[in-house]
Amino acid sequence: MRSSALAFLIAPLCLGLYGVIRILDGLDGSRGPGLAWTAGHLVFLVGLGFFALAFRTMWTMAGRTRLATAGFAAGIAGELAVGGQFGIDLVAGFRSADRGGMDAYFARVQDVPGVDAVFYSYGPLLFFAGQLALVTLLAAGRRVKPWAPVLVLAEIILPLLDKDFIPLGAALLLVAFAPLLRRGAVPRSTSDPVGTAVG
Repeated sequence: MRSSALAFLIAPLCLGLYGVIRILDGLDGSRGPGLAWTAGHLVFLVGLGFFALAFRTMWTMAGRTRLATAGFAAGIAGELAVGGQFGIDLVAGFRSADRGGMDAYFARVQDVPGVDAVFYSYGPLLFFAGQLALVTLLAAGRRVKPWAPVLVLAEIILPLLDKDFIPLGAALLLVAFAPLLRRGAVPRSTSDPVGTAVG
């Protein structure tokens, strides 16, 4: 399986594994700091790398049009925001002795102008917007099932209802990505230079 196709498997799996670790971390009534907190966040950061590869592949499969480029740019910008948020979480875990210490650290960081908007409130939304836009374009081009955008939308909404739904959302995303896992699903144009003209 090509690495670009493999990304459509590994990215949802990392997201789901993070969700499972998060649930296990909270069984004692508190999340972080500790091994589970650190492991879960590192797994998610690895997943972000594969999401970036998946986004680039979807952008190419969608023809690198203006709409596809906008979706790709939004997805990558959102990834940077989410990655920054998880980086902050990791530092908080390393620097704090307990959850109370972490909460105090988060409060100090989020008091810095712009941090809350970029890394927590608005920036991460671009990750999901880009994801949905790219899958919708692929559905329009019949590269994924017509209902794939519905699954992606559910994957986005479920954690907003309860973050314990993250593994379920990841499973839905994996189903949406399934057609992209097949050998040969990714066209040869994925190996073209990134600078290919936008149509």
